[in-house]
Amino acid sequence: LETLGLRVTRACENALRVAQFLETRVPRLLYPGLASHPQHALAMQQMSAGGTIIALHVDGGRKQAHALLDALRLIDISNNLGDSRTLMTHPASTTHASVAEDVRAEMGIGEGMLRLSVGLEDPEDLIEDLDQALKAAGI
Repeated sequence: LETLGLRVTRACENALRVAQFLETRVPRLLYPGLASHPQHALAMQQMSAGGTIIALHVDGGRKQAHALLDALRLIDISNNLGDSRTLMTHPASTTHASVAEDVRAEMGIGEGMLRLSVGLEDPEDLIEDLDQALKAAGI
């Protein structure tokens, strides 16, 4: 608990750096710390940083999303988010698998959506892992 503030600050800084990289590589990215986010101004009024969760969308649906997950070397695949380690999940097949497809669509959770919870690793290492996984998945 004594170091929580330092860890959250570091994870938020890492998430911003990773989001800046991903914004140039994926068809759609949602991260409130980026000016491209539809509610960026509001988020920055209410928050001191953009947080640690990034939502990214790939055009190839579940097959391409799973290919990206399978190619990760440093980032762990998990249904849980918010760890000190960077984790990625495919909500449509895990946390929201029991939700009807039309309801998931209303929620913005499509087959090509992935959630990335950025942790404390060196952001350049995370970017390198994401870069090679994106390439392996044909993105």
